[in-house]
Amino acid sequence: MLAKDIINFLDAKPIFIGSPQLLDKEYNNCFASDLMSDALAMISNEDNSTVLLTGCCNVQSLRTAEMLDLDLIIYVRGKILDSDTLEMAKDLRCNVYTTQFTLFDACGILYSQGLKGINAK
Repeated sequence: MLAKDIINFLDAKPIFIGSPQLLDKEYNNCFASDLMSDALAMISNEDNSTVLLTGCCNVQSLRTAEMLDLDLIIYVRGKILDSDTLEMAKDLRCNVYTTQFTLFDACGILYSQGLKGINAK
């Protein structure tokens, strides 16, 4: 599923767009969690076609994305980044969005449109 389709389905608004060309990137998987330790344990860093959905709106989510080479984060429940965390997103050139949907609803929407969750290692 293309990033622009994911963003459209979730009615996500940009917080920061680090790489506009990534809107045409294909994402094969979605991982949703507020526990970044779970993301680190379960997402393979060989596959950077995973979108991260989270309510964890702080530097840990960006550091996790950086470690796993993820380039699209969507924060749920309308969360936005504080100014220091926004600066980090800019430094990392990560595409960061927010949606008003809950984590549960956002996952359901993307699943119903054909995006699958990742498999545990």
